[in-house]
Amino acid sequence: MQQKKILVADDDINILASLQYVLSEEGFDITAVTTPEAAIDNVKQQNFDLVLLDMNFVQDTTSGREGLALVKDITALELSLPIIVMTGWATVDIAVEAMQAGARDFIQKPWHNERLISAIALQIDLATSAKKNQRLVQQNKLLTSQVLPSKRDGVIANSPVMQQLLASLDELAQSDMSILLTGDNGTGKSMLAAYVHSVSKRADNAFVAVNMGAIPESLFESEMFGHRKGAFTDAKENRIGRFEMAEQGTLFLDELANIPLAQQAKLLRVLEEKQFEVVGASKSIDADVRVISATNCDLLTAIADKEFRQDLYYRLNTIELRVPSLNERKEDIVPLAQYFLQSFSNKYHRTCPALSRSAAQSLEQHSWPGNIRELSHLMERVLFTCKSGVIESSDLMLAPVVELHRDSLDSPELTLDEIEKQALINRLKQCQGNATETAKSLGLSRSGYYRRLSKYGLD
Repeated sequence: MQQKKILVADDDINILASLQYVLSEEGFDITAVTTPEAAIDNVKQQNFDLVLLDMNFVQDTTSGREGLALVKDITALELSLPIIVMTGWATVDIAVEAMQAGARDFIQKPWHNERLISAIALQIDLATSAKKNQRLVQQNKLLTSQVLPSKRDGVIANSPVMQQLLASLDELAQSDMSILLTGDNGTGKSMLAAYVHSVSKRADNAFVAVNMGAIPESLFESEMFGHRKGAFTDAKENRIGRFEMAEQGTLFLDELANIPLAQQAKLLRVLEEKQFEVVGASKSIDADVRVISATNCDLLTAIADKEFRQDLYYRLNTIELRVPSLNERKEDIVPLAQYFLQSFSNKYHRTCPALSRSAAQSLEQHSWPGNIRELSHLMERVLFTCKSGVIESSDLMLAPVVELHRDSLDSPELTLDEIEKQALINRLKQCQGNATETAKSLGLSRSGYYRRLSKYGLD
């Protein structure tokens, strides 16, 4: 367990020596200073778990004004940092003023060691709990729609290729090494990342997923590292970033190739140094997170085109695993369809229909350009459109995906949605899975591009 750090401020070196001895014996890491200025400098430069300070320094001996000013200054810098004040001239008025200024407790000199140690331990515990609660509030805002698999719940692996992949993931889950998952859109990379977290030693802590393509470049640092109130115009309150939310857990970076080059350098620094700075703060915070990332882009091509940093690539892919497309795992298609049917039946409180043999054959013969997500959307739709307790092939309304050329997209047999969907598929193939390049070539904003992918079950 990491030592708790305490800053002690008192102008009497004998008091400092005594406190340092008593508190060091209790396992605390002590930094001792003799002036308010030194106390402020240390709070700006280091992270402390508690401040223990005298109320009187060199200006006078009894008023406590210097101590009160110091409490206010420290609180302005670190609102959540607990402060305990000490004085040999204890009065009720000074105690009340100190608490109003931001102090958490009041100790009278000469102190009783048991009372001092108990007060310190209590305030550190309360501050730790408050920080955890703040983190949980922001995690809940972010993760309300995120459902983690319970071990292998929903992870279907009847096919040899998936059995081999899961065996590798089970082994890797026991380490802290970075994993890079590659493969087409909709193959289930995010679910597998969550699965790795659920069977790892970090499973009791948060799994935080971030779609890197959805973060505006101007807000990258705020989203990833957090910000202090007042750090910029719209920073109206403190915000905890994704790295801090994932403390001692797992951070999943989806759509990795969409990180702008300028922000790639900032991410690389955090991964190398395992520290980051909150926007508007000067002190570094340790980043104890396991990073899993995913992309459908050929990163080596992106590196050659100078769109992705090679050093970041090697930092993130301690091991690289490709997630197979759904048409490569035929044995999993029907079990997945049945799983989705049952899940949506439970969600919507509807009777779960059965798949007929003809429907199962149709599912196995379909090419699934949208992979698992396309299958999921299809099962959700057919749950409502099927008029009997058995799903027939005709209920699926699966049309073969036609490979169209540019000059055939105006076929009178195609609907506008079919043309748009096929254009998206064709252009994504031409751009070799690079989402940014695909959106740019179609004249779409990044958000507009992702909305269309979601519309057709291709995201």
